[in-house]
Amino acid sequence: MRTPVPAYIETLQPYIPGKPIEETQREYGLSDVIKLASNENPLGPSLKAVHALQESLSKLHLYPDGSSFNLKRRIAEHLGVDPAAVVPGSGSNEIIELLVRTFMGGDDEALLCQGSFAMYKVTLHAHGRRFLEVPMKDGHYDLEAMAASIGPKTRLVFVANPDNPTGTWFGRAPFERFLETARAKNPEALLVIDEAYFEYVTEADYPNSLVYHRDYPNLVTLRTFSKIYGLAGLRLGYGVMAPALASYLNRTRMPFNVTSSAPAGGLAALDDADHVVKSRELNAQGLVYVQQELKKLGVKVLPSQANFVFVDLGRPATPVYEGMLRKGVITRPIPNYGFPNALRISTGLMADNQRMVAALREVLKVP
Repeated sequence: MRTPVPAYIETLQPYIPGKPIEETQREYGLSDVIKLASNENPLGPSLKAVHALQESLSKLHLYPDGSSFNLKRRIAEHLGVDPAAVVPGSGSNEIIELLVRTFMGGDDEALLCQGSFAMYKVTLHAHGRRFLEVPMKDGHYDLEAMAASIGPKTRLVFVANPDNPTGTWFGRAPFERFLETARAKNPEALLVIDEAYFEYVTEADYPNSLVYHRDYPNLVTLRTFSKIYGLAGLRLGYGVMAPALASYLNRTRMPFNVTSSAPAGGLAALDDADHVVKSRELNAQGLVYVQQELKKLGVKVLPSQANFVFVDLGRPATPVYEGMLRKGVITRPIPNYGFPNALRISTGLMADNQRMVAALREVLKVP
């Protein structure tokens, strides 16, 4: 019997999320499990967001505002952009899918960094679109090589800053050189800058891509409420782009792509600056502790500006991951990113960070 799907669907490797706490408890017979696998905010959501969500439940019988008018206006006010430039989505993943669906035709190509966020490749593969991958350089984006790889058929270029899963980042000077070279190579290519971890960044030289939209109208910035705002389960993200580009996404997105409760939570989260500050401070402390302690175990830890660290164990990571599961600590092996010897480990509450380090020490048999 002939396969019922196109060849590109038959060969598609789906995205594999982090292992849930409940599944680990059932599988290993554990009651006390911590999850440091999916880059979630250990402080949870803002209480203001929780209260707003609770109040929104009485209106679940009504369809959402299909234009997300109030949410777009508040995001635009928060960022200092035109509300017509904002496209909310069911997580920033939906914006990625909309960009591919809307702007890529049969002969177009996308450009990716090999080993970066897997959903770029998964989405392109799912739509049967061609893409080229440029290798990383010492765990960092090689922006010079990426810009050099842009060709006349390049339609989308995906760049994550900070990157997932490495946590590494690039500064203003290389980013500005990238923008200039990309414009010279193909001014019609859309440059998609994924800033899911933007609010965690403390590096002074980090380039906020929104600053460059005026001079580079082909820029698209992705942001999310899933990380520092602690609303991963709500599935709310957005893209910022020239209003003309946004209008095309609004033609292709599904009606009511954002639930009625999601804007309520997002609006309240944007108004809770204290929660963001506390989350950033906790993460900064966690990064320092985790990086220092893991290096004492003899493993390589890449510098990070996100809420996780990339840990090169120097040996196959899956057995180490499984050993830590038995101790009730969930981390994230990332062989599907092309890193069979690495774990991605989220920062958590300090007690969780300490427990993770102790578990890894035992599994690695480090005195």
